[in-house]
Amino acid sequence: MIRLFVALDLPAELKTHLAMLAGGIPGAKWVPPENYHLTLRFIGEVENWRAQEVDDALANIRARPFELALTGAGLFEKAGRVQSIYISAARNESLGFLACKIETALQRIGLQPERKKFTPHVTLARTDKAAPEKLISWVQAHNLFRAAPLMVEHFTLFSSQLGKQNSVYTPEVDYALAA
Repeated sequence: MIRLFVALDLPAELKTHLAMLAGGIPGAKWVPPENYHLTLRFIGEVENWRAQEVDDALANIRARPFELALTGAGLFEKAGRVQSIYISAARNESLGFLACKIETALQRIGLQPERKKFTPHVTLARTDKAAPEKLISWVQAHNLFRAAPLMVEHFTLFSSQLGKQNSVYTPEVDYALAA
């Protein structure tokens, strides 16, 4: 079994820029900068033979390169508790198109549909042990965050190994976007 997800990896300078936002919230578990990414589709645990089907399906996706902007900060809640802090990705048609193509390709090989609505973001911290007022203050202090737009020219299939401290994400295959 292998745990997989499809994401946009981020350039090193953007990861460094995002890492400068981390800190200042007791109880928050900050994501290490090397793990910053924008998830396009979480797949989860699959058999090795299914991983090959996933690779084949993703390799057939055709989409054009596009510009992506990270802008603003937010919180995800579940059952009234704040679960995480994130930086938003500005919605654009090309990003939505790519996510839709990935979802369709994975459903065609028999994977269950994604239950969550696609909300493009980069998770910075897990926050279940942090005080809500500290989280709200952090978002208010960073909600005008803007990063220079970046060109997205590929997407990546990652494997994920859960660890005691942090998960280890390994890029397995890059898929080029072509004009």
